[in-house]
Amino acid sequence: MTISADASAARPAVAPAVVDLLKFIDTSPSPYHAAENVTERLLAAGFVHFDPGAPTTGASHGVAQLGGSVIAWAAPANAAASLPFRLFGAHTDSPNLRVKALPETGRAGWRQLGVEVYGGALVNSWLDRDLGLSGRVALRNSEVAAGYETRLVKVDEPILRVPQLAIHLDREVNDKGLLLNKQQHLVPVWALGESHEGEFSEFLAERLGVAPADVLSWDIMLHDLTPSVVGGRDAEFIFAPRLDNLVSTHAGLAAFEALVASGDQNSVAVLCLFDHEEVGSTTQTGAVSSYLAHLLEQSVLSRGGSRSDYLAAMAGSQLLSADMAHAIHPNYPDRHEPNHHVQINGGPVIKINANQRYASDALSVAAFQLAAERAGVKTQRYIHRTDLACGSTIGPLSAAGLGVSTVDVGVAQLSMHSAREMAGTADIPTFVTCVTEFLRD
Repeated sequence: MTISADASAARPAVAPAVVDLLKFIDTSPSPYHAAENVTERLLAAGFVHFDPGAPTTGASHGVAQLGGSVIAWAAPANAAASLPFRLFGAHTDSPNLRVKALPETGRAGWRQLGVEVYGGALVNSWLDRDLGLSGRVALRNSEVAAGYETRLVKVDEPILRVPQLAIHLDREVNDKGLLLNKQQHLVPVWALGESHEGEFSEFLAERLGVAPADVLSWDIMLHDLTPSVVGGRDAEFIFAPRLDNLVSTHAGLAAFEALVASGDQNSVAVLCLFDHEEVGSTTQTGAVSSYLAHLLEQSVLSRGGSRSDYLAAMAGSQLLSADMAHAIHPNYPDRHEPNHHVQINGGPVIKINANQRYASDALSVAAFQLAAERAGVKTQRYIHRTDLACGSTIGPLSAAGLGVSTVDVGVAQLSMHSAREMAGTADIPTFVTCVTEFLRD
């Protein structure tokens, strides 16, 4: 006799912070959508839109958005202009496939779109997935001074697919491994027949309700349509795209909202979310840009301070650089540094590297550790295996550009840079709590 049961009825409840994160990820398929979502939530929380090109105002809570980047600050009531900053930095972009400028291509009766690999993507993870399109489009508009306007686009439909070669035509793939040429083997299909020039512009124009001639340019990328979910036997895991680094982006946003709602802070809290970390950050909206420093100074000026006040504030400031961390992989434990085995749901991970691929040092680690202890949260330490090249974050770049003490911290995950990643449900609320405490001090 077979007895069936409703397994979902026995699953543990999921923390509100996790539910909010999953929604945030699914509505943020591109860095432009992530930045827009952050900005809208902060404006709803009482922040004032700050235009760097306009005269300064006396707003104590401001937010500025530039493309896929967002800078926001919250100063205590009657705060001195020289009050130090507590900064939280993260990035909004993730490795993916991006549509080329002249994408129409195809062969053998297939219509395809040319794509570039953005960042260090695990390209095999993009095979055989139902893929949508998202990003921003520049549209002709003679009624505005620039002559064009920017519109976001999000196509949550299975428009594209990168089909893998059948095993019958690649008999050694399971023994010798899958080798993919980024130019030849990652070209997604989206229709049958012959492609023609301007076909993609026509598609965008139809979706945006404009004439094809009004589509001037785009920053469009592919995203997996599988929804973000809680998984595992005991609802311990998160399975989702873009965990690196929307987990950190969301944590900073949630901490900012909690801090402002409490009204309890001893420094000027700053949220800085950058684009283009996955390709080096050397862009107008990346961490290497002077954009953050300029806005911080303008925030001081807007509160009646001077450049001397700004420099004094920077001298006492601290930065928490948040990016995801490598949890120990059960199938590859030898790839990890002994005695530094990071566990999913084991608490925030402090990342340390002697060669400063992470910006943490003894003093910045101590500052974060004390914040975690005040929050009642246990932390972990991560050091990359010495004989493997270590990745990096915005931490060293921001520390050098701003001259502030910086600690690199993150949430543990597996499958980093895959189209589908994995983290722990318990780590989400505890990280938000730690970040809130760090910003409060």
